[in-house]
Amino acid sequence: MQMIREDLGDEAVIVASSEDRVNGTGVRVTAAIDRSFDLDEGHGEDDGGWLQYDDENDVDAVAEELTEVMLRHCVPEDVMDNIISCATVMGFDDIAIALVTTIEQLFAFRPLPTRRCPRPIMMVGPPGSGKTLAVAKLATRSIMSGLSVGVISTDTKRAGGIEQLKVLTDVLQIRLNTATDYRSLRTLTNEMRMRFDQVIIDTPGVNPFNKYDIKDLARLMHASDMESSLVLPAGIDADEAGDIGRVFATLGVKSLLPTRIDIARRLGSLLSAAHYGNLGFADASMSSRVAQGLTPLSPRTLAQLLVPRLYRNEKDDILGHHVSEPSSQKTGTR
Repeated sequence: MQMIREDLGDEAVIVASSEDRVNGTGVRVTAAIDRSFDLDEGHGEDDGGWLQYDDENDVDAVAEELTEVMLRHCVPEDVMDNIISCATVMGFDDIAIALVTTIEQLFAFRPLPTRRCPRPIMMVGPPGSGKTLAVAKLATRSIMSGLSVGVISTDTKRAGGIEQLKVLTDVLQIRLNTATDYRSLRTLTNEMRMRFDQVIIDTPGVNPFNKYDIKDLARLMHASDMESSLVLPAGIDADEAGDIGRVFATLGVKSLLPTRIDIARRLGSLLSAAHYGNLGFADASMSSRVAQGLTPLSPRTLAQLLVPRLYRNEKDDILGHHVSEPSSQKTGTR
């Protein structure tokens, strides 16, 4: 607060703060000046209009519309309050700008690498979240970019776990390697990272609330120096997603890869998982087709997923027809 007040004055307020996972260490703090306390020495005591602004009604309208958006997506109350407070303090009178800017301030973004990556990339998450398909999509994208890719599966106990991924790697003409425990995984990753531009690891689905499952996953994750992404389907309960994000964050997971966005109408679970787990948004899976791959997320693309109509007429519509706005007849909103 002392540093903020030196730069912005005594009326500055902290809008949001989070661990700076992008740069590695430190804390990222967003501060702003509440203009309602910005006194003008030129006004006398009799001037009662100095607290009013021409765009006050516009700012209130933006806050109300953002509240409607958050409620429609079933965003948890404290997460919603954080978003609305940030947007209100910044004072934008356009909801599209307010939403993108607020998301940029409150959430981090860590796209999956599209170039050579010295650290293996591991997909983790609960059962049925889409980890195997995410591995196949990432491998496909990397191969089409001219990279050499190695794939490892640790899902050796589930019936059909290896076979499902092998069908996909055979199409890509990639040899599927298997690791039965963290020791064999360490040996494989140390050998393959020297031969391939990217090494991608599939893991078995784990119950985040089962301590034995979590311990087994923790051993796999720390078998080598690797990047881990939580694969989480959109449309699940937001509070559950927040708990799941928090659990996986304790294991060292730093990014979130949403799946099934094409069939989800409410995305509050994604904001909840990212908020409570302090996770950066990676790429998103919006189709069951491997060839359509992954879409890197940014503040603007996430805002477009939340409110598609705000960007429907823009030429650079990067999400195409993957998302649709809930109808007003079903939701009762504008």
